[in-house]
Amino acid sequence: MRGVRGGAAVCAVPVLLAALLTGCQGLSETPKESPSTSAGAGGEPAGASLPGGHGAVFLDVDECSSFGRTSFTEVPCASERAAARVVARHDGTVRDGPPCPGTTDFVLHISAQNRASDEDGDGAVPQGYACMRNLTPPHPGDPGGGGGPRTIVGDCVYGSGDGQVRETACDGEGGHEPGYRVTRIVDRRSQCPSSTALYVDVGGEKPVGCARRL
Repeated sequence: MRGVRGGAAVCAVPVLLAALLTGCQGLSETPKESPSTSAGAGGEPAGASLPGGHGAVFLDVDECSSFGRTSFTEVPCASERAAARVVARHDGTVRDGPPCPGTTDFVLHISAQNRASDEDGDGAVPQGYACMRNLTPPHPGDPGGGGGPRTIVGDCVYGSGDGQVRETACDGEGGHEPGYRVTRIVDRRSQCPSSTALYVDVGGEKPVGCARRL
């Protein structure tokens, strides 16, 4: 699920206890919203920088950003500084807007910013978020990659206590041994296969992840 290493904490219910436990909520794997752009490939907060030549939409679909120590800047995709490409872009907040594509590596949160002038003449950048995909590996949003803002089929999780699990790399390189792998994402628990050992709350239109024990 979420753009940080080790993945996000999500709610999970073992099959045998599912009938006894209710009210589980998944935690968004996108980084916490802040007054500035945040969420790098490693999950560290970063500020947004508005370059002089950005178009009508700052970090629009198919545009690229650089990685900086403290900020992300829109740059031409052919630039040697380009590090990630926008695969989806939405106004508003992640909580209220559409989810990012499943293999998104990380999410940039863009705060509303005023600007003396810009190319479309309105002098402002609205609040929004950009779903980002690294131009080169690693891709933590890939199935089993151990990161990204969403939990998808092929991802692995481990128990972190208090009825929660966290995503980790399936190859064991994420610092935690994977305990379960998500094999299917469905509308409701009754649609999970008989091999399911854990239900994972993944949110979205199909909120139930069916995970088998490794």
